[in-house]
Amino acid sequence: MEIILKQDLQPLGLKNSMVTVKPGYGRNYLIPRGLAVVANVANRKIALENARQIAHKVAKLKEEAEALAIRLGQLTVEVTAKAGEGGKIFGSITPSQLVDALKAQRIFVDRKDIIFSKPIKELGVHEAVITLHRDVVHTLSFRVLSV
Repeated sequence: MEIILKQDLQPLGLKNSMVTVKPGYGRNYLIPRGLAVVANVANRKIALENARQIAHKVAKLKEEAEALAIRLGQLTVEVTAKAGEGGKIFGSITPSQLVDALKAQRIFVDRKDIIFSKPIKELGVHEAVITLHRDVVHTLSFRVLSV
């Protein structure tokens, strides 16, 4: 039985993709729960148009992410923290603190998209990996300064 998925399902595929499943699984589980529709002529046309529109939106978002990566590459970001003697920070730098430093420079990134390779517990220059888009990942260098 061919069906068109209405949302991303891990074992089957992505939204608007056409997949073949066993008839009982499609009829008794996927379709009643609103996870899929039968792949008839009308639904195929709708799915193709939706996929075309989504592809256009994804391409636009990717362009914006690439432009943001270029802007991030030109910035010098500074995060401040309380530190003791020897350059040790009380606590550690969090992605939220980096997001706040970027907001001050009018760049908006979600804290969940920032990953540190190791906990940042001392002053100096460090790096963070920022996922701007699923295809655009930028490594940002930033400086941690004492207050």
